Amino acid sequence: MNEARPRIAVVVFPGSCDDEDAALALQRVGADPVLVWHGEPELPAGVAGAILPGGFSYGDYLRCGAIARFAPAMAAIERLADQGAPVLGICNGFQILCEAGLLPGVLLANDTLRFTCRDVTVRVEQADAPFTSRCESGQRLVLPVKHGEGRFVVPPAALAELEAAGQIVLRYEAGSNPNGALADIAGVRNRAGNVMGLMPHPEHAVDPLLGSADGALLLGSLVDRAREHQPTAVA
Repeated sequence: MNEARPRIAVVVFPGSCDDEDAALALQRVGADPVLVWHGEPELPAGVAGAILPGGFSYGDYLRCGAIARFAPAMAAIERLADQGAPVLGICNGFQILCEAGLLPGVLLANDTLRFTCRDVTVRVEQADAPFTSRCESGQRLVLPVKHGEGRFVVPPAALAELEAAGQIVLRYEAGSNPNGALADIAGVRNRAGNVMGLMPHPEHAVDPLLGSADGALLLGSLVDRAREHQPTAVA
């Protein structure tokens, strides 16, 4: 018996460059992806989750994600998140979620002041998140990064709150931090747990031929959560 393929929106901004990759990866892990232009005020019927993909929305003018946060589709994304659906921001998508206030913190320029593009190893800190349910706590994942502004920063008091609330989902393994992120943070979630952002790109790690298929564990977890969230998922 085939499992239902939940419909997951992939929001496309001017300057997005990983939207098609995210859609293809979602197909491979059992979803029915639908590309949604940023100017749409509503998401398509039946959407049970969403991804904000990587890229350079609006050319990264002002700050990364600072303009994209005002896109009409973001109001729809916020409503979807309020309903408990899983929302994942990858790289530029993470930056947008932070700018929109859906996630804490800010992503600043890498401490090297250089663009970095390489594989990194991250450690799963929370295996109970909707995006890591196929992982084990402490599991190491190999994922690629490609960014110039990925240094996650929050004030000391906010960091303590994130630690206490279990909102830090992924950390860079020792020696793998590519940007100087505070406390080696690679991915965080909101207090409700259904919104997450990460700088590494799981959509580029779903095929062993590309060096790693570890990203499929994260995206597959998202699909599992979307399937639960939408009982009338697209078959």
